[in-house]
Amino acid sequence: MAESTPTIYDVAERAGVSIATVSRALNSLASVRPATRDKVLRAMDELDFVPNAVARGLSIGKHGILGLVFTRVVGENNGLAVEEASLLYTDIVIRGAEMRAAEKGYSLLLSSFDETHPSGMSALLNLSGTVDGLIVMDRVLKDEDVAYLARRIPVVLLAGRGDSPAAITVRVDNEQAMTSLGEHLVGVHGVRRVGFVNGALESPDAQARARAFRSCVEGLGATMAERDVLEADWTSAGGESAMRERLEHDDDLPEVFACANDQMAVGVIFALQETGRRVPDDIYVTGFDDITLTRYFSPPLTTIRQSGGVLGSVAVDALVSHLDGAEGAQSTIVLPTELVVRASCGCASDPEENLRQLHPLAHQRVDA
Repeated sequence: MAESTPTIYDVAERAGVSIATVSRALNSLASVRPATRDKVLRAMDELDFVPNAVARGLSIGKHGILGLVFTRVVGENNGLAVEEASLLYTDIVIRGAEMRAAEKGYSLLLSSFDETHPSGMSALLNLSGTVDGLIVMDRVLKDEDVAYLARRIPVVLLAGRGDSPAAITVRVDNEQAMTSLGEHLVGVHGVRRVGFVNGALESPDAQARARAFRSCVEGLGATMAERDVLEADWTSAGGESAMRERLEHDDDLPEVFACANDQMAVGVIFALQETGRRVPDDIYVTGFDDITLTRYFSPPLTTIRQSGGVLGSVAVDALVSHLDGAEGAQSTIVLPTELVVRASCGCASDPEENLRQLHPLAHQRVDA
C-alpha cells in the first residue's frame, strides 16, 4: 500500500500523547503545557506534518458528522436483495445509531459498499476526510485493512471477533445465544440430528454462530452432518435457494434447521412448505435477530432476540467517547441476547412473556 500523508494520529503516536492533546496543541489552547506542546511540534517537524482543517477537527468533532458504512447485497435478485438487507435488520441498526448521534449533537452520514468489492478501503479513506469517526458494519473491511484505517480515523466495528488492537468492537454474545438455542432444541425437544443455515461465510457473526451452535449440540450428543450445513447470504431469497438445493437430495432431512438470521429462516420455511413439509409438524426451523415481523410469521418464529437499535446506539456511544478522549475505554463491548421461544420449534404455546421475565434483555446503554 502506498505511503500516505502523515496525519494527526501519526503525530500523536510519535509524540506519545493522545489525539485530543495534539488537537489542543494545534489550536494553541492554554490547557496544553509548554513541554507537551514542544513534543507535539517536534513530532510534526520530524514527520513533515502540515496541519489542516480536517486534521484539527478529528478529535474535537469539528465536522459534527459520524459515518456509518454497511454492506450492499448484490445477487441475482439485486433490487429485492438490496431492499431486504437495508430495510430490515440493517435499518434497525441505522435508526438506533441515528437517534443516538442526534442526542450527542452529531449528524449521521450513511454509505453502502458492494460486498463483491475486495475492499472498501479507497472509498473509506475518501470518506474519512468528511466525518469525525466511522462505524463499520459486517463485511465492509478485511481484517488487514482495519488497522490501516484506524490509524487515520477512529473506527468502531459492528460484529467481529473483538480481537482488533486498533478499533473498538461492538457485538452481540453469539456464543451465549447459540448455546441457549442448542440446549433448548436438544434438552426440551430431544432432537438428535440438526442442520444449520449460515450467512456469508466471511462474516464474523456467521462464523461465531455456526461454531457455537455446533459445539453446543455435539456436546449434548446431537449430530450435525456437513450436508446439513447450508450456505446462504443473509437474505430470504438466499435461504430459500439454499434449502431448495438441499431438498434435491433424497436423503432424510435433520429434525431442525437453525438459521443464522430471521430473514433466511423465512426463505427456508417457504421452501419447505412449498414442497409439502410442514413447520413445525415435520421439521423445526429457528432464526436469529427477532426482527419485528417474526411473531407474525406462519408459524411464529423461535429466534434469538438482539436489539439492533441498541447495537447502533452503543456503537455511537463508543465512538463519541473515543473522540472525546475518554480514559479506560473498552476495546470490545458484548451485548446480551435472549432466546424467544415460539411455535416454529414445536412448542405448543408461546411462553415469550415468561422468558422475558426470566432473561430480560439489558437495554441499558453501555458507554465505552
